[in-house]
Amino acid sequence: MNEEHRREDRKAEENRVHIKVQSGDGEKTFYALTKDISSGGMRILTDKDLEVGTEMEIELSLSRIHKIVNVRGAVRWTNSLYDGGLFEVGMEFVDTPPERVLFLLEYVYREEDA
Repeated sequence: MNEEHRREDRKAEENRVHIKVQSGDGEKTFYALTKDISSGGMRILTDKDLEVGTEMEIELSLSRIHKIVNVRGAVRWTNSLYDGGLFEVGMEFVDTPPERVLFLLEYVYREEDA
């Protein structure tokens, strides 16, 4: 997705993400790292090849402020890196309570030393 298509400003930073996906085989969990985050979504790096449209539970560890935020997300795009060994995934937060959206909005615009 090009910068001009983004709906919100993004903060480039790496945070640990714990993801749970429900499938026909039961619940699958894995970890990923954020590359950037906004109040409406994030870009992650993972070794999992996720399908566009996949919805999941996300536990986002915001290391800079030592907080964990739980949100739901849906895969909007993927990009294969290193011959399929790593994937860049664009995720949109879905069904997010307004107070979490506000928290993420404040987080994205917070000064680094605040």
